Amino acid sequence: MKFETPLIPGKLVKRYKRFLTDVELADGTIVTAHCANSGSMLSVNEPGAPVWLSPANDPKRKLKFTWELIKIGDAMVGINTQHPNRIVYEAIEAGKIAELTGYATQRREVKYGKNSRIDVLLESPDKPTCYVEVKNTTMRRDLNPGAPAEFPDSVTARGAKHLEELGDMVEQGHRAVMFYLIQRDDADTFTVAANIDPVYSEGLKIAQNRGVEVVAYSCRVSPLEIEIKGPAEVKL
Repeated sequence: MKFETPLIPGKLVKRYKRFLTDVELADGTIVTAHCANSGSMLSVNEPGAPVWLSPANDPKRKLKFTWELIKIGDAMVGINTQHPNRIVYEAIEAGKIAELTGYATQRREVKYGKNSRIDVLLESPDKPTCYVEVKNTTMRRDLNPGAPAEFPDSVTARGAKHLEELGDMVEQGHRAVMFYLIQRDDADTFTVAANIDPVYSEGLKIAQNRGVEVVAYSCRVSPLEIEIKGPAEVKL
């Protein structure tokens, strides 16, 4: 996924009220940007860290910028949760995700389950329909080499609901994949943050026992683009 317009560098002042972020630009101006991330953003909200903003295309929009990236140590991290579905969709289309190749068509945001929408639906006449739920993963509390990226960074009842619905799809004869997109370039392993949300952790175990597949991929992240790098080892 390439950014449509050049990103604007700055430094993080603070993130507050979940969806607001103050950023200091190179000329010293402080701007308030939209933060498209409803999680706690634990480990990726360090004041003073370099960040990058995208300018708003809509001149009528109240906030003229959107927070896109942050640099933590040597790692670039994509924090915008509106991008992972597109990143995964493009990677499937390009044949970069081995577990999800060989389908004739793919669609996004298809209604299913209990008033939900599946992120990606893969279909072919010769194989079971595949339901792919994508979760944006940015948290990495331990920056030592080999330490995993973790999900979730806060309690997510919605995420637990999705796990249950994926299990329902398997029991109806379909295929279901829980896909964790590690939107940072310093983690090649993934695990669940059970101490943050034990209910979600237990829900994932139950989903796996019901036949839901767990897949994680890491990304290359830069101010020009975010793209799939390769599979990450899942350690649950």
